[in-house]
Formats: sequence, structure tokens, C-alpha cells
Amino acid sequence: MKLLLFGATGRVGSHLLRHALEDGHEVTVLVRSADKLPQPLTKNVRVLTGNVLNEQDVRLAMQGVDAVISALGTDGTTTLSEGMPLILGAMKQEGVSRIITVGTAGILQSRVSPDLLRYQSSESRQKLTRAAEEHHKAYLLLEQSGLDWTIVCPTYLPDGSYTGHYRVEADYLPVDGLQISVPDTAEFTYRQLGCSDYLRVRVGIAY
Repeated sequence: MKLLLFGATGRVGSHLLRHALEDGHEVTVLVRSADKLPQPLTKNVRVLTGNVLNEQDVRLAMQGVDAVISALGTDGTTTLSEGMPLILGAMKQEGVSRIITVGTAGILQSRVSPDLLRYQSSESRQKLTRAAEEHHKAYLLLEQSGLDWTIVCPTYLPDGSYTGHYRVEADYLPVDGLQISVPDTAEFTYRQLGCSDYLRVRVGIAY
């Protein structure tokens, strides 16, 4: 496949890039600094230096791709909520329908208050909600897009190590799920490229 990966220099994104290259996919990455990409890079990587907040950069990156994976974080900015409309607009323009994103468990449904999201309820232990609010905005944009989206929603996300054993649940965090490692989150996210089980669904993931 020809993939477009946003957030390739981040913790989850770097693992996603490795998975895609190991499977022989052609990957376009849009990054602000190519120096931060994991090395060495193979000939299957097309590196575009630019910004997800620049509409022309996003449209150029989107040309000729089959699917999009976004591991964009929040990092104290509004990059996610401001960049997502540009990504979705470029997808529609280029006829790309599949997008898989990495969100947060805060935007899953609350078990104690089912009409609320976790970050809005007493279920969440996070005192600061700004990151979850950013992911919530992205979720609403995806939900209204008409595209084939999946949002993988990890709970507490230490670097950790790969295990290959974890629980997932549509729309909710698995009961008593406390954490999930970066490598396991990346593996599950990547696997959604060949899976239609969670189309237009938020997926909670935890041990």
C-alpha cells in the first residue's frame, strides 16, 4: 500500500513507520524536521518537510496514497484539532477513504456516566482535560466526515515493551485497564490497516 503517516517522529509514530516499512509499504511522512526521523531510512520512505497546519503541504502529501495513519499528539498545542480538518479535506479531494488515528482513552464512553465521555466524568483520573478536549474535537470531525475512520484510544501510555497481549473494546476502555505500552499500541493501530472490525469506532486498548 501507499500510506501517509502523520506524527512519524513521535513515540507511537516511529513504531508505525517501522511496521509499515518492514511490510514493504511505501510511506509518505510529513514532518517539520526530517532529522528527528528514526534512522536509517529506506528507499520506500518519501519525506516531505512541512506542517500539517499548511493546507498545501497536506494536499501534496496526500497525493497518490491509499490510506492515512495519524499519530499526531497534542503537546500543549492545537495542532491536532486545527490539522485534522486539513487532513480530512485533502482525503476527500484525493478520494482517500481510510484513516486510522491514535487518540486517548479520555474520549471513550464513561461506564459510570454513559452519556458522558471518560474525561468528562468521575471515571477519569486526569485533572487536566486540555489534551482530551483536543482529541474530542478530532473525534467529532472524524465522526462527521463520512470517511472510514478508526480511533485507537490507549489509556496511560508508558514506553514499555512489546508483549503482543492486550485487551480491546469498542467505545469503552476494557474493565480495570490501567496502562498499555507504546509498542503494543502501535502494533494494534497498524493492524487496523488490514482490518474492518472497527470502522467508524473508537477502540479502547489496555492490558
